[in-house]
Amino acid sequence: MSFLEDFRNLDRNNIGGWPNTVKSTFTVLLFILILFFGWWFQISNQQDQLSNLAGRETQFKHQFVVKQAKAVNLAGLTKQLEQMQDMLRQMLRQLPSKTEMPQLLVDISQAALSAGLQVDLFKPGPESLKEFYAVKPIEIRMIGTYNQFGTFISRVASLPRVVILTMHNVSLKPLQVTSKGIPPGGQLVLEGTVRTYRYLDKNEVSTAADEGGER
Repeated sequence: MSFLEDFRNLDRNNIGGWPNTVKSTFTVLLFILILFFGWWFQISNQQDQLSNLAGRETQFKHQFVVKQAKAVNLAGLTKQLEQMQDMLRQMLRQLPSKTEMPQLLVDISQAALSAGLQVDLFKPGPESLKEFYAVKPIEIRMIGTYNQFGTFISRVASLPRVVILTMHNVSLKPLQVTSKGIPPGGQLVLEGTVRTYRYLDKNEVSTAADEGGER
């Protein structure tokens, strides 16, 4: 009870005169408070940082596993890529070359005429170079029947070189329409722009790469 009595009778203005037991008690309490707040402001923050670092470690481990799997398969993937590039080069070689393109255009025009089509316009435009091939646009206007157009496509497909024709802004419509909405004689008009393609030689590939892949 003497400790409680000493505590009740403390003179706050004379801390130096407090009993030794009270001074020891306040010293211990102050030390405990310092430890608590030190833990709260320092150790608690460090624990949060540790948790964040642990999460990042898990993420890095996952990334490492993924990249390691890719590295293990790199040789196989490189070989597959080389095989695909060889296949692409072989396919491109089936397209006409630069020296064959003028004759090819003549052959396409002749195929249209031999199919019975009326060729009002067949105008090749300047070609553009891509990474591995060149594109040649051709403005066309042809008149004929469905069967004649079918014959034309069949003859183009039978040319010695692989000929690819893609349609751009091309329309196929009746030449004239009667009062019943039927074109006389089944005549149709095909007009617009088609594109054909050829492969590039080594010098042209270098030129296309230097010019950004397109000219």
